[in-house]
Amino acid sequence: MKSVADDGAFEGYASIFGRQDLGRDVVMPGAFRDTLATRGASGVRMLFQHNPSEPIGIWETLVEDAKGLFARGRIMPTVARAREVLSLMRAGAIDGLSIGFRTVKAHRDRSRGVRRIEKVDLWEISIVTFPLLPEARIASIKARPFADRRPSEREFERWLTQDAGLTRTEARAVLRSGFKGLAALRDAAATPIEAARLASRCAAVAAYLRSSPAI
Repeated sequence: MKSVADDGAFEGYASIFGRQDLGRDVVMPGAFRDTLATRGASGVRMLFQHNPSEPIGIWETLVEDAKGLFARGRIMPTVARAREVLSLMRAGAIDGLSIGFRTVKAHRDRSRGVRRIEKVDLWEISIVTFPLLPEARIASIKARPFADRRPSEREFERWLTQDAGLTRTEARAVLRSGFKGLAALRDAAATPIEAARLASRCAAVAAYLRSSPAI
């Protein structure tokens, strides 16, 4: 855990490709591609211990990369249970991530006794004590960016591309025209999937910055 704030943003890997979990499932690359295009990060719930009655925050970025499903989220400090969970995370007492999903496509590898999951419908990612995939962990808890000062244009562009996950073109559209610029790129997108990705990014970045008064 690199740094901690009361209003804590955090990140980690909710799933790692090619690794066998304790239930003998192996998630394959591309398994989340369609569901992320359809739902976006905002359509995936953040729960505590897979309990649907205990939502504790929001997912702001969910991205497949070469390693697995990278997740960046934010605990909601106005929720009592979320404050408790954040305290436990800050203390290092809880750091597991676990996915809740419906299997869309999978096949059995009978020679190895595992199920290879090729496509899922992801509906939630939980913060848990004991993840089914032991390597699925929170990597860091970070302070809200620019909480006490207004960033320079260069700093803000760097944050948009490195932390918020925008491309350089998208970041410059935000700098030039605000989120209207990103919305214009969304409306001009060549495919529905690209439009959905841009809409999700726009909503996630807006939500992430809403509690940063310096911006």
